[in-house]
Amino acid sequence: MPTLIPQPTRIEAAGNKPKLIDEYIGRVNTKTSATSVAHMRSPQGWLEPGQTPEFDEFTVVLKGMLRVTYQKGELDVHAGQGVIAHAGEWVRYSTPNPDGAEYIAVCLPAFSMETVHRDS
Repeated sequence: MPTLIPQPTRIEAAGNKPKLIDEYIGRVNTKTSATSVAHMRSPQGWLEPGQTPEFDEFTVVLKGMLRVTYQKGELDVHAGQGVIAHAGEWVRYSTPNPDGAEYIAVCLPAFSMETVHRDS
């Protein structure tokens, strides 16, 4: 039988400004370690610490623009586009534009504080 997920769990976000993370599937809301699916909404000027995660992160931008900085440059991912950040690669996410960004992030395996390896 399929499992209904009646609502997400709001997760506290890392970064310099408040960002909304609603986890639908993952370690917190469904006790799922295989994958996580979260709806993110970040304001203009939001910047999180860099990270070198042990998971792949698949992101689809719904509104605005998400900047993904990596060791050799940066990508601006606009509404209607997606990006894959591969496990073991350093990345940093930010939303510099006035409208911020709204996006869906899927982590495989699921996001965890123990495997994200954020910069100090």
